[in-house]
Amino acid sequence: MKTMTALAALAGALAFAAAAPAFAQDHGDHAGHAPTLAPAPAAGHDHGHAHAAFESGRFHVRVDGPEHPVGDVILIPGLSSSPEVWDGLTQQLKGRYRVHRIHIQGFAGAPAEDNATGPVSAPVAEDLARYIAEQGLNKPAVIGHSMGGTIGMMLGARHPDSVGKLMVVDMIPFMGAMFGTPGATAESVTPMADQIYTAMSATPREQYQQQADAQIAAMINTESLRAGPLEDSRNSDQAVSSSAYRELIVTDLRPELARITAPTTVLYVKFNDPRMTNDMVDGIYRASFADLPSATLTRIDDSAHFIMLDQPARFAAEVNAFLE
Repeated sequence: MKTMTALAALAGALAFAAAAPAFAQDHGDHAGHAPTLAPAPAAGHDHGHAHAAFESGRFHVRVDGPEHPVGDVILIPGLSSSPEVWDGLTQQLKGRYRVHRIHIQGFAGAPAEDNATGPVSAPVAEDLARYIAEQGLNKPAVIGHSMGGTIGMMLGARHPDSVGKLMVVDMIPFMGAMFGTPGATAESVTPMADQIYTAMSATPREQYQQQADAQIAAMINTESLRAGPLEDSRNSDQAVSSSAYRELIVTDLRPELARITAPTTVLYVKFNDPRMTNDMVDGIYRASFADLPSATLTRIDDSAHFIMLDQPARFAAEVNAFLE
């Protein structure tokens, strides 16, 4: 990240993408024990899936898949997103894999519970490690979009034995770099993060949602597929989203990347800024993941932030290659 121009463009491209309003291996030995399942909550809609019987105030889990899967795949959505952002991929995978879709409390209609105050990503990552252990999952593949990518990196770095493979979808390990001068640190961007949190959390709901709607529209090129993410955002807890966004700004995972032992793939898109070239974006991602040189970095063209919606066939192909 050599220029302020690049950082400014990155901020514009990822600020809401990170999630806030203003963003051939044999898998037979990965198939752990079948998770304990509970009926879907009566208050929710019947989506045809089961819910894992797992006690957490941080998230709940939808589970789809065959009785004897070839492996387990955990899907983590971004901030203010629901598990339904993964519907298309789940349809592709659930005939072979057991798919665990995380629904973070406070987002997309889920009560805030333990996420009502304080950090979100870090405690979700800790409970996700506990989920993997308690459900008897053997090194599942973990795929996280945006803030979900941050959670995936936390999980992979802090509980490396829990993760078989890791895919990060359109997220960098230190989003705070967008909010400071070159050489910014978590400490140096904290005052800015505090200001952004105060503004976000105190903005009148109607104004907050107007900004969020505009950002989401800019992050999904396929207009016909914007309705779901828009509804998810409108049904998300403003305080939880604001707090989670602050946490993303002040979280620098670059020093922890070397602890990730799972094979890692990073998918990303060109920033929606005419000043940015493909080479510039590629350079930003290479620099961001320099401490994990084994990571495979792949740019997906002709897509905005929600790659799974804008390029579903290409995304599914990348996921299949990642899993096989």
